[in-house]
Amino acid sequence: MIRLDPKEISFPNPLHYDGHEGMIAFGGDLSVERIWFAYQNGIFPWFNPDEEILWWCPDPRFVLFPDELKISKSMKKILKNEVFTFTENKNFKAVIKNCQEINRKGQDGTWLSDELMESFITLHKFGFAKSIEVWQNEELVGGFYGLQIGKVFCGESMFAKVSNASKAGFIHFVQTYKNELEIIDCQSHTEHLESLGARMIPKKEFLKTLHNNNER
Repeated sequence: MIRLDPKEISFPNPLHYDGHEGMIAFGGDLSVERIWFAYQNGIFPWFNPDEEILWWCPDPRFVLFPDELKISKSMKKILKNEVFTFTENKNFKAVIKNCQEINRKGQDGTWLSDELMESFITLHKFGFAKSIEVWQNEELVGGFYGLQIGKVFCGESMFAKVSNASKAGFIHFVQTYKNELEIIDCQSHTEHLESLGARMIPKKEFLKTLHNNNER
């Protein structure tokens, strides 16, 4: 396993390096520059608060192609009845803060540290990160955020305070940008996103798509 130098923004090439379950490096820092460089290379941080920073690029990669989006009958009804309203980048800080604080089944803490959160907020100010907010009766009840690299959207985290809020927001986002997005990176498998059409693809295929978008 490779230890990163905090003074040098670099990573092992994820195309040629396969660590344990997709973990390719540890250490380094959570600076804006390193976070952006990592995502441009298909690498993301994921670690517990009491651990060193761990960096991942799993194989296979869990992604969603916009034209493969699946919408259940119940979700179609929710969207048709306008149970929720949606905004984009209206309150990025509130979305990411809720993602940090929301209680998640099977998790004692959060991987989203204050330092990492501040880096994402800065990336949002630079125009590299965006948020989708989900509202009900003028209350923020769900949302998600991620990074945009060309036609690749790297989804980071989502939250929901009422049933189906984050799912509705995700569907709205995909439908809105289906002609502008080539692929949505979901990183690792969840049943929630699988139900919406996300599936596994080889890491090599994902990195090729990402590389092509870095050159645009």
